[in-house]
Amino acid sequence: MTRQQIIKDLKQYFKASELVCSHIYARWGESSWQFLDTDYLSALLVIRRDILKSAMICNNASMTQRGMRCNRCDMVKSKATPYISAHILGKGGDFTVKGMTADQARQKIKANAHLLPCPIRIENGVNWVHFDVRPQDNFGGKVYEFKA
Repeated sequence: MTRQQIIKDLKQYFKASELVCSHIYARWGESSWQFLDTDYLSALLVIRRDILKSAMICNNASMTQRGMRCNRCDMVKSKATPYISAHILGKGGDFTVKGMTADQARQKIKANAHLLPCPIRIENGVNWVHFDVRPQDNFGGKVYEFKA
């Protein structure tokens, strides 16, 4: 599937403004898709459409830095040390899944890992679903679990 087709299919479920911070969206609008990694978008589509089959909420009126973050975001500006996260790179996001807990969603993703188009990392021990496609050294599986 091409990047253009992935984005077209994702637009059935997400707006660009939901996946990037407000600073990025204010500057680039719907062109903000260009900053999101293709593997991330592909995995997001499969997780939303084929695995969870339920609405996933990233950014909204009350949660604004759960998708791609830029240098103007408070969560980034407040860091005292270099901050190179999957969020900064356009390779990850945090989601709430309608109708299931974060643990239920993570279990469903792991149970259906064979559907994923690429390896992902998921964060454990939090009440949201963070997943990203940042490479994980010395791991050859589909779902790498970590604690931030």
